[in-house]
Amino acid sequence: MPKIIFLPHEEICPEGALIEARPGQTICEAALENDIEIEHACEMSCACTTCHVIVREGYDSLNEASEEEEDLLDKAWGLEPESRLSCQAVVDDEDLVVEIPKYTINHAKENH
Repeated sequence: MPKIIFLPHEEICPEGALIEARPGQTICEAALENDIEIEHACEMSCACTTCHVIVREGYDSLNEASEEEEDLLDKAWGLEPESRLSCQAVVDDEDLVVEIPKYTINHAKENH
């Protein structure tokens, strides 16, 4: 099974994390299953940018971003060429290194 390394994030995973993911699941699903509480205000329906991540390694192994995802990413804080919405980025068989940006455009967090 592929592994996902989450780089340290001050609030979500201060020490960073190493998790296993199943091919075919999204980065967001894998994170949530492993108690990494990545924000996902739209319940993973590709309607916001709160689950924005930067894929530092393994980006090319992910599915291609849809036009809808690309349009939403334009609104994400800290957008980089390797940015994806974690609810749309499907894991394949390659390990990933993922950074969760410090900020989102969401002004109020909901408890999921």
